[in-house]
Amino acid sequence: MKLLTNLLCPGSARGALQVIYFHQVLREPDPLRPGDPTAQTFDELLGMLKSRFNVIGLADGLDRMARGTLPPGAVAISFDDGYADNVEVALPVLRKHDLTATFFVATGYLGDGAMFNDIVIEGVRAAAGESIDLGFLGLGRLPIRTDAERFQTLQAIIGALKYLPSEERMQKAERVAELCRLAAPPRLMTDADGVRRLAAAGMEIGAHTHTHPILMRLTPAEAEQDIARGRDELKSILGHAPQLFAYPNGRLGKDYSAEHVAIVERLGFDAAFTTNPGACRKGDQRWELPRFTPWDRTPGRFALRLLQARWGLL
Repeated sequence: MKLLTNLLCPGSARGALQVIYFHQVLREPDPLRPGDPTAQTFDELLGMLKSRFNVIGLADGLDRMARGTLPPGAVAISFDDGYADNVEVALPVLRKHDLTATFFVATGYLGDGAMFNDIVIEGVRAAAGESIDLGFLGLGRLPIRTDAERFQTLQAIIGALKYLPSEERMQKAERVAELCRLAAPPRLMTDADGVRRLAAAGMEIGAHTHTHPILMRLTPAEAEQDIARGRDELKSILGHAPQLFAYPNGRLGKDYSAEHVAIVERLGFDAAFTTNPGACRKGDQRWELPRFTPWDRTPGRFALRLLQARWGLL
């Protein structure tokens, strides 16, 4: 299978680096987090990637891309946000396959912090009854009788909150949790020691802002402050500044703009990544490189989506 990939995705000067990203790797399937692989499916996925592609570290891939020496079918793995299961579940699987990944960490949630979407998810999970009255969000009363209904309801809530200013977004997420009678915020994030464990295992740590804001909802000064704080806190944890950055949410024109690209370059990062699908090639703008999740439930279809993205067919 790797021979076919090598033919379809040549290396060297014509080479391209595909960067894929995840958020969590779950111990068991979760109907409210269907987009996240379990340890078993992640294990199967890494096995497929090793057999069909050339999986390399992200920093190494960028260096080889610049020199025109990428191997054929080059793929790099990354994670966003800084979940505890990255250390506890994903890391052992990566080590089993002798692979490395880059972990983009939002420092404001390390330890006891909780991201707004996780508060919503765990709130909806905890809610009793047949529906939740979400009139304060303009959503009316939404059903929660089945897992499928709960998932659709939390998707509606997250959609209503996602592009609000950070403080208002968190306040309304906490109001949802109140309505759902969530006993306590979820404890899902890793801590500073977990970040150091990843680095000690040979994983690369990248910056992902401090509070994971929608950068386009901030003033330029606020955006720069949040990006710089995330960088500086990781420097304090690791003893050196991270060289790579990932834009929160990462869609051009919706989540970040050319202004933020200039800020990231000015702050001294070597490269930065979006969630715009595609493949990185020599000569691309290094502070606006594509990255995507070709997630599918079977390794074969995952591989097909990678190949489609390599040739701009998604």
